[in-house]
This record gives sequence, structure tokens and C-alpha cells, in this order.
Amino acid sequence: MDAKRLPSGKEKKLKRKEVLEKKKTIDEIIKKASSVKDHLVSFPPFRHYERNGLSVYLESGLGDQLTSPIKKYIQNLLKINMEAPYGSEWPAEEKVKRREMVSPDAHYIFVRKSTNQTPVSESEETNCAGLTGDQNALVGFVHYRFIVEEDVPVVYVYELQLEACAQRKGLGKFLMQLIELIAHKNRMGAVMLTVQKANILAMSFYTSKLSYTISAISPSQIDPLIGSEKSYEIFCKTFNSEAKEKMEGKPQHGGHLLTS
Repeated sequence: MDAKRLPSGKEKKLKRKEVLEKKKTIDEIIKKASSVKDHLVSFPPFRHYERNGLSVYLESGLGDQLTSPIKKYIQNLLKINMEAPYGSEWPAEEKVKRREMVSPDAHYIFVRKSTNQTPVSESEETNCAGLTGDQNALVGFVHYRFIVEEDVPVVYVYELQLEACAQRKGLGKFLMQLIELIAHKNRMGAVMLTVQKANILAMSFYTSKLSYTISAISPSQIDPLIGSEKSYEIFCKTFNSEAKEKMEGKPQHGGHLLTS
């Protein structure tokens, strides 16, 4: 005999309970990941980077604990690196980024020049005094957050900014590998980020060097006409089947777009 079908009212109740339980689980995952003050503790080998004539060390930070000099540094480096890609949108975007910068949800990895830098050869020596000109100067940073996209917990990289002296030395790839490890350890389904289309080098870096794909929630994938009017793409790298389906498959209605 066929099993009796549950009444629709009961089915809806069970479905609602399932959805609420899943949301609670995801919220707990995000809360736990966000409560960690220093994610570098779990990855000692990533504390230092010494390759291609560049010697730096990493340290963690939080948005609501930034000192005034570090805030100023972040603002300056963002302007240097991003004013051109954003073009006429930059003045408005700069204000948004200043608010995002100090959010309690903002996690940072700061890159500082090591004072004991010993170049392999004179030709590889890197003049990397940083914008501050100080010893142990900052030469870059990553700003990332733990958020929910399409019911999937993800690490969203708001910024990956390096000074010219620290670029093209493998450091960007190293930092993104670290972000991916942090995502895995904290049970995130994906790493996501937004890239300005005008930033050709960054577009190529994420697709060619790191194998990121344009997400299904990127404007160009939701609607080519809308996408052609937008100045950015949303990239992702997924770590499980659910995230892959939602982030790389057909876009789902109701998703929101981050433009930071």
C-alpha cells in the first residue's frame, strides 16, 4: 500500500522548520567564524612571506580597532590603486569604502615589510619602504568578512590591496590561498569578491592565476543587458556542491549584489 501523503499544512510546517534550522546553523557558523580575532593563529606558515626578493610578515586586525595611522594608510592606498579603475564613480565609492573600513565585521590581514630583508641578489632587491616610509612599514592589506550569500556562508574579500613594490612577486596569490584556507577551516562554502571591469590585471589574476569564475549572481550572468551597464563582475570559488550550484549555476531570484 502506498504511504499516505502528509497534509499540505503539515508539510509546510515541516518545511518551514527545516528552513529555520538551516538558517540557525548558518548563522552559528558565521557568528563563530566572525568571533575569531586572529585567523592567522591556525596557519603559522603564512605568518611570513619571503620570495622573489620580498620579505614581509602578516598580522591580523579588526575594523573597529584600527588606529588613525592605519585608517589613513588604507584610505591612501585605496585611492592610489582604485581611483583609476572606478573613474567617475570613485568619489562616491570612496565614501562607501571609508564606512566599510571601520565596520566591526571587517577582518584584516596586514602586510608589513620585514626589517631583516636580505635580497637573494642585488637585481632582486625591492625598494619597499611603504607609503609611511617607516621600518616595518605596511605595504598592503586584505579586508574580508564572513557573510551569507544565497543561503551559503562565504568569505567575501572586500579588498586586496598591495603597493606597487609588493606586486608581481606572488604575494597576492599567497594571500588568496590563505583566505581560502581560512574559508575551509571556518566551514564557508565559497570565497567571493567584486572586481572592476576596468581593472584588467585584477580580472586576469583571479581567472587565470587563481581559477575563479564569474558568479551566477554577477550582473552579467543575471541579465546581459543589465550586466553591460554595470562596471563590475562578482567572482567566486566554491568548495561544495550546494555552493557550486547556487554560486556558479543559474542565478536564483532574490539574491543581492555586493558592490564594494
